[in-house]
This record gives sequence, structure tokens and C-alpha cells, in this order.
Amino acid sequence: MSKKVLFMGTPDYATEIFKELQKSQYEVVGLFTQPDKPVGRKQIITPPHIKQFCIDNNIELPIFQPEKLRGNIEAQTQIKELNPDFIVVAAYGQILPKEILDIAPCINLHASLLPKYRGASPIQESLLNDDEYTGVTSMLMEEGLDSGDILGLEYLKITPSMEVKEAFDKLSLLAAKLTITTLDNFARIAPKKQDEREVSFCKKIKKEFGLVDFSSAKKLFLKYKAYSYWPGIFLSSGLKLKGIKLLDEDSLNKEGEILSIEKDLITVACKKGKISVSTIQAPSKKALNAVDYIRGKRLSINDILA
Repeated sequence: MSKKVLFMGTPDYATEIFKELQKSQYEVVGLFTQPDKPVGRKQIITPPHIKQFCIDNNIELPIFQPEKLRGNIEAQTQIKELNPDFIVVAAYGQILPKEILDIAPCINLHASLLPKYRGASPIQESLLNDDEYTGVTSMLMEEGLDSGDILGLEYLKITPSMEVKEAFDKLSLLAAKLTITTLDNFARIAPKKQDEREVSFCKKIKKEFGLVDFSSAKKLFLKYKAYSYWPGIFLSSGLKLKGIKLLDEDSLNKEGEILSIEKDLITVACKKGKISVSTIQAPSKKALNAVDYIRGKRLSINDILA
């Protein structure tokens, strides 16, 4: 008789894990995800990625979208009635209260190598810090934030050009495989305590995190890798920079000076180092090829991009 799994998750990272569970020997008995939310300028009410996946693929299972779990007797009763053998959690967006943690073993798939980067933005943090490796941890959940015992790890080498979307995609596939491995071997795994001396935390990303200047090419490039999906990176003028490559990180230059104009990109100086930029977007305007943008602004070599 197959084991029953209740799944809790919200974005596409969670959807990949959910898809793997759907193909497995485990019976997914229900889905908890965040409520539908208004999106975009027109504030269209939009379901979470994982719910939309279920709708698009005619997956029929109970879907629950409570505003909060803590103190929610109805949600706790719904979970108990589903009688899961495991509760699998991936980027759900809420901390599980003790009342739910006590119903069944709760396994979280956290996108970092715990105890490094507990919190909301571990993938972005690993890119910001120019780590050599990131990864996924399966862990037993407890009341603390990502502080439970480790059940398994999968590693991912960060390549020099890897941006956050590529990292998310690769880590979600690793997490999906690790979920099944963890469930298959759960009875034989000896949970490992996290080393509290190695703990670090990361915050929920805010739009202002994308603000950059031309003081350091390396720092600007790392911010671009981490925030290229959202919120993007932008100058204090609101000018968004896209399609960035790090050319060097050591040369000394005049900040923001346009050093060269090529067929479809420009080279911009930082106080330390140089970058190339292929796309520029002015506030409330369409993104343009960087060369077209500076020509439209009548900028040329030795002028300052600001």
C-alpha cells in the first residue's frame, strides 16, 4: 500500500518537486499553497504556479489556500482528515505551527546547503556571495526557521555565468530527486543536527536590493546574477541594466564611463573593473539594445552612463 503525502508549496521550484511526486509510488492526497493574488498593473487575480499547473493538467486533488496556518483550526482539521504519512514542504511561504508538525513527519526541501542561508532567498544569497557551490537540503522540520535535522544533501556547482533562473531550474530538479530519495530511505536515515556555529540567514528580497552603482564591476555583476529575474538591477536614475558580463574586476577607471561601442553591446567602466551591457531600459519605457539606447541619448565613448 502506497504511502500518503500531503504537499505544501507555491512557486515553480515547488511545482517540479510536486511533479516528481505525482510520477512516484507515493499518493499525493492534497495540496496546500498560498492564496490567489493580484498580479501586474491590472491586478489580475492569479493562482500560484503550482495551482495553475494542476488546473492546466487536470490534476484532481484537494487544494487548500489558507491565509495563515497558525491558529487555523480548520486547516489543522483538514490535514488530519487527509491522514498523511508525510508532509513535504518546498517554498510554501509560511512557517508550520507545532500543531501541524505533530501530525506527521514534515520534510522541507530548502534550496541551500544548511546551515548556510536559512531564510527566504538562499539561491540569490549564494550567487551574491560568489559561492563555489550551492545545493538542496532535505530536513526534518521543527518550529525554528530552517533549523531542523538534516536528512540529505545535493550539491550544485555554480558556474561563472550562472544566473538566478538557471540556478532555480537546476536546484528544483535536484530537489525533486532528493525528495523521493529521502522518502524512500526515511526509515533508514539517521538525522544529523545542524552545526549552529555555521548558521547564516538571508532576507526576503525587496525591490531596493537591485540598486547598483559603478564602484565595483564584480559586485555589480554578482547582483545582476542574483537579481536578474526580480527585481533586476538599476541605477539611482532608475535605468535598468540587462545582459551584463564581467570583463575584468581589477582595472581602475572612471565610474560609468562608456569605453567602447560595439555592434550590440557597450563596455562601461567601474571604479574597479569593467562590464559589458547589451540591454538598457529607461523607467516606464521598453527595453532597448544598449547601442540604440545611447545613440538615442546622443552619448558616445568617454561619456558617462547614469
